[in-house]
Amino acid sequence: MGRAAEMTGITPGFLRSLGEQGLITPLRSEGGHRRYSRYQLRIAMRARDLVDQGTAIEAACRIVILEDQLEEALRINEELRRSPRGQESAADT
Repeated sequence: MGRAAEMTGITPGFLRSLGEQGLITPLRSEGGHRRYSRYQLRIAMRARDLVDQGTAIEAACRIVILEDQLEEALRINEELRRSPRGQESAADT
């Protein structure tokens, strides 16, 4: 956790609070140390930005989750548009 905090400029306490909010769940090493993925660190930095702008941590976590869901939905939509099956479905409407 200390290394992740150092890399991102986010305090260990803030990282723990994101875990308590359910935004990120780090893996644990055999020694019990938290291990964060790059993706989790990006999410943590986004949440930190929102909190720094005055957003409550609970709201910041919800915003980050919704942004992530939207990004995934847009990615899936684009994949479906590009696939031959998606083009057939579009022609049926």
